[in-house]
Amino acid sequence: MTVKPVFTAATPVTQAPEPRAFLDDVVHGFSQAQKTLPAKYFYDAAGSDLFEAITRLPEYYPTRTEMRILETRGPEIATALPRGAALVEFGSGSTAKVRRLLPHLPDLAAYVPVDVSESFLREQATALGQDFPHLRIEPVAADFTHPFSLPADLGDAPRAGFFPGSTIGNFEPAEAARLLRQFGAILGEGAVLVVGVDLVKARDVLEAAYDDAAGVTGAFNRNVLKRINRELAGGFDTEAFAHRAVFNAQDSRIEMHLVSRVAQSVAVADRRFDFAAGESIHTENSYKYTIESFRALAVQAGWTAGAVWTDPEALFSVHALRRG
Repeated sequence: MTVKPVFTAATPVTQAPEPRAFLDDVVHGFSQAQKTLPAKYFYDAAGSDLFEAITRLPEYYPTRTEMRILETRGPEIATALPRGAALVEFGSGSTAKVRRLLPHLPDLAAYVPVDVSESFLREQATALGQDFPHLRIEPVAADFTHPFSLPADLGDAPRAGFFPGSTIGNFEPAEAARLLRQFGAILGEGAVLVVGVDLVKARDVLEAAYDDAAGVTGAFNRNVLKRINRELAGGFDTEAFAHRAVFNAQDSRIEMHLVSRVAQSVAVADRRFDFAAGESIHTENSYKYTIESFRALAVQAGWTAGAVWTDPEALFSVHALRRG
């Protein structure tokens, strides 16, 4: 009998952005007529913990619905991936979703979680390795919105990608297409990509999901200001900004904003930025697709649209795409 080796999670290979990039993005965003912040800066250690709390809220349907799809259709989804693949998860977070697929993928060559928060990545990779001791885990600390290199020792194992959570909806459609093309370039010809995509639905369901009664999403939104205070010598009074989430039906997206409660001037590093009462910082978009509109986007980005799995209420979808 062949005994599979027991692996421990490797030390993350760090390709994360420099702090200067954070400052440059803040200065650029706050200098626009509509002040903005890139949503990727939500996810420091505190932000990652807050987002995990959001996923457990009764109003937030995407996570539990996608989890059910992965649990009930996991064997079918697994068959869409090449045997013996190196599975790359873009924005791996808590690894809760890949855990639903791993039991159906006993012959994975490696699992490569990619996340911008190195400490959270290390913690999650270690925990996953304890639960799946025969799984080779090769973490990469990187901003997946920029090109990065896969570990050199993956060899010629076929590549597969996993991008759950409807994170693709956080990008403008043109940027989402660019990101899908980038994933294709990283994974290579013949790769398969499994993507979670939130679907269009009633306004009240959407807005409640992003503005929960307990205020957790508001804390998550304001946490980016705490991060600016901590990392960029910012002077924000976070309670002087209110959380707002609205569905923009014309653009088919939820918008999250931080709205200044009063007129104020705030320092960031060696700059000052003025906020009028009622002026907002646009912190996130979450685009909602139909199955047909997302498949068209994938084809535009160089992928072939394959199987789609949904829940009975058609709240959420999981797509298999193939490159080349």
